[in-house]
Amino acid sequence: MHMADALISPAVGGALWAASAGLIGYCSKKLRQDQDDRKIPLMGVIGAFIFAAQMINFTIPATGSSGHLGGGMILAILLGPHAAFLAMASVLTVQALFFADGGLLALGCNIFNLGFFPCFICYPLIYKLFVRGKASSGAIITGALVSAILGLQMGAFSVVLETFFSGISELPFAVFVALMLPIHLAIGLVEGITTAAVILFVWKSRPEIMMASPEPGRGYSIGKVLAGFAAAAVIVGGALSWFASSHPDGLEWAMFRTAGVEKFAAPEKGIHSSLSAIQEKTAFLPDYGFKTTESHPGEETAGAWPAVNPGTSVSGLVGGLLTLCLAVFIGFVIKRRKAART
Repeated sequence: MHMADALISPAVGGALWAASAGLIGYCSKKLRQDQDDRKIPLMGVIGAFIFAAQMINFTIPATGSSGHLGGGMILAILLGPHAAFLAMASVLTVQALFFADGGLLALGCNIFNLGFFPCFICYPLIYKLFVRGKASSGAIITGALVSAILGLQMGAFSVVLETFFSGISELPFAVFVALMLPIHLAIGLVEGITTAAVILFVWKSRPEIMMASPEPGRGYSIGKVLAGFAAAAVIVGGALSWFASSHPDGLEWAMFRTAGVEKFAAPEKGIHSSLSAIQEKTAFLPDYGFKTTESHPGEETAGAWPAVNPGTSVSGLVGGLLTLCLAVFIGFVIKRRKAART
């Protein structure tokens, strides 16, 4: 559900940039009041796992479409909404800058669509409604499933609104929304099952990590959880990414069914062109592959599945590492500022 710049007008892109930047500032301020610094390594490692997981598109049967994990609910449940939003912003920023996945003008939209709804709507209002008091496996599964599905539906509807207010006439509101919501309902079901499985793993391993406010002076180890997510990020990004579906994702599928094309051409002048030029320079692994093979993507493995490609593996590992570094850097900056204030 990563939007390209061609789907967004400068006004809408600027407005969502401002909204996302404001949320990042708000989350940073809230985290300065948080006394649990163990969230810093968790932000990095879980963020790296989400980056790797988003590389794997899974086929939606009988549709010719595919989807990938968003990961917002996993982050929100394990880190809390504020650290989760910063981790998601780190993932999407790395993807846009270094892998040309999602446009730079649309980056604010993508952060908002994939971060705001799970972190600030679905987690506090839906997930916590199911998991209140003493958590149980059934409550966690139900809460994770429902909140993940609804979060993705909200994000998909937000995409439709953003294209509508951007004046993309090729995507009429009624037709586009009638395609976007059903396909992302199917994707959300897979997301919900995956989210429930991940949260159950952590809950059974270290349930105290999921406590909103750990008891003062009570220590707990996060080594097992960190090691588990780090290993998963390496395996998923380095090898399982070869098994990604070649079908268009839910957004591209809905665009094709609505307008007959999976991608729109961005304006050749103005801010779209300027940001595209910047992205071409920063994206050293465009489309998760080496630049030298960009003009002939998949030439060596055309039609093969799994698509064993060293460029994909390098992208998964490097992207996960960059996400980890960025999220940890943000965490340490917040920690230093908190220390300076006290």
